[in-house]
Amino acid sequence: MLQFTRHLASITLTILWVGFCLFASTAKAEGLRSNLPQIVASSLERNQIPKDAVSVSVIEIETTRSGKNIAKNILDWRSTEAMNPASTMKLLTTLAGLDILGPQYRWRTNIYTDGVIRQGVLKGNLYLQGTGDPKLVPEELAKLMKSLQALGIQKIDGNLFFDRSAYAPSVMEHNTIDGEALRAYNVPPDPLLYAFRTLSFQLGKSRTADFIDIAYTPALSQLKIDNQMQLVDQPCENWKSNIRFNLDPEGATKTNQPLVAQFSGALPSACKGVNYNVVALDANTFLTQGFAAAWELSGGSWVRTPVGKNGNVPLAARLLLQFEGLSLADDVLDINKYSNNVMARQVLLTLALEKMGKPATTANGELVIQSWLKQNNLDFPGLVIENGSGLSRTEAITAEQMNQLLLTARNLSVGDVFYNSLPIAGTDGTMRNRLMAQLRKFLHLKKKPEARIKTGSLADVRTVSGYVMSKSGKLYAVTSFINHPNAWKGLEAHDQLLAWLLEDGPEPKHAR
Repeated sequence: MLQFTRHLASITLTILWVGFCLFASTAKAEGLRSNLPQIVASSLERNQIPKDAVSVSVIEIETTRSGKNIAKNILDWRSTEAMNPASTMKLLTTLAGLDILGPQYRWRTNIYTDGVIRQGVLKGNLYLQGTGDPKLVPEELAKLMKSLQALGIQKIDGNLFFDRSAYAPSVMEHNTIDGEALRAYNVPPDPLLYAFRTLSFQLGKSRTADFIDIAYTPALSQLKIDNQMQLVDQPCENWKSNIRFNLDPEGATKTNQPLVAQFSGALPSACKGVNYNVVALDANTFLTQGFAAAWELSGGSWVRTPVGKNGNVPLAARLLLQFEGLSLADDVLDINKYSNNVMARQVLLTLALEKMGKPATTANGELVIQSWLKQNNLDFPGLVIENGSGLSRTEAITAEQMNQLLLTARNLSVGDVFYNSLPIAGTDGTMRNRLMAQLRKFLHLKKKPEARIKTGSLADVRTVSGYVMSKSGKLYAVTSFINHPNAWKGLEAHDQLLAWLLEDGPEPKHAR
C-alpha cells in the first residue's frame, strides 16, 4: 500500500510538472501569433499564393536596462523553413563585412611600373593590381589620375597590364542564372572592376530640336555612337521594346576600327530621359579604354594608343601609387539601398582575401562568415551561400535566422551604419515608391514611423527583410519570403504586412 501511495505521489508530481511546463510555454508565447494577419492572408489568397509558399517572422526588439537589445516573438509563420531569400541575402554579407572589416575599410588599387619617369614622360608599362574595389567609378578613377600626375607624369609611353591574381579564376567566370549576359545585374566579380563594366546610355529628346540625343558613361577612348533613332508620338511605357542596339567589339578589333554603338528604332516622345544599360565589352577592353579616356580627360597623353592585357606584376616592377577607394560603409549603402549584386559578391570575396589570403574564393568567403556567425552565437542550420548576393537559385536561409541577424546587428558597434544602409519606404532605394499611401497617414505625427527594408526579387521569389519603427515607437524586425510561381504578385501582401506593423499590428486590439 505504501509503495502504491509513493507511486501515486510520483504520478501527481509528474502531472503537476508537465502542467507547469505547459503554462510556462504558454506564458512565453503570449502575444505570439501563429497565424497570418487577416489582411495579409486575404492578399495571398486573392493573388493565388498558397500559405505554404510563404514564411514570415516578426520580432519586437526591446532594449533592457543594461542597454542590450533582446527579442520578443510577435509573429511566426513557417519561420524555420529554409527558403530562397533573393537579394535579402545581402544583409548577411554586408553585416558580416562591416563587423569583420570595419566601416572605414578601404580597397587598394596598386599601380606599378617597369619603367622610369624622365622630363614628364613615363617610359614603360603600367601594371594595375586590384584587390576588388567594388566602386572604382569614373569619379574615383579621375582622382587616381590626379595622383599619377602629381608624380610628375604628363605622358605615358607604354601599355597596360592587369593583375587580377587577388581572385581565383573560377569566381570571375561570366555565369548567369537567366542567360541574360548583357544585363548589368549579372556582371561577374573582378579585382579590377571598373564602373561595374556597364555602359550607361542616356537617351532623350533634344532641347533644341526634334531629334534624340544620346550620351553615355563612362567615357571610353575609342567609342563612337551611330544614332539612327526616331521620335514617335507614344507613351513612355515599354520604351525598351522599340530600341535596337548593336555593338560589335570583335569586328572592330579585326578591322582596327573604333568601337561603334549603333542605336536604331524608336523612342516615345513622352520619355523625358531614360537610361539604357548594357554589358557589351570584355573586362580588358572596357578597362583599357576607360583608363585611357580618364587619363586624357585629366590632361595626360599617350605616345601611342595603349594595349591592355592580363599580366601579373613582375618582381622587378616598382610601386608608383597605392590608391584607396571609398569606405566600406559607403559601398554598403549602395549595396543595400540599390541591391547591387556584383558589389555584394566582392564584399564576400574581400572577406576571403583579407582573412584567408589570395586567391579569394566564394568557399573561403563562406567559411569566414560561418566563423563570424559562431563568434556571435548564431547557429544557422540549412544556410546556403553561393555568392553572397542572393542572385542564386541555391542560396537559402530561414526568416527566423534573418531576424536573428537583424537583432544581432542592434547589439553590434556597426549596428547604426547597417541600419542606415537599408532602403527607406517612400524615400529612397528599392523602397522609394513603396508604402506611399500608408505613410501619408502619419504626416501629422511629430515622430513619424518608418520602414527600413531590404527587398529581393527573382523569378518565383519575392522577399522583404528589415526594420519597422511603428507609430507608437516600437521597433520590429520583420522578414517574409515568398517562393512560388505567383511570387511576383506578392508585393501587395508584403506591403500589407509592413503597413500592419507601422500601425502596431501586434497590439491586442488587432489580434485575432
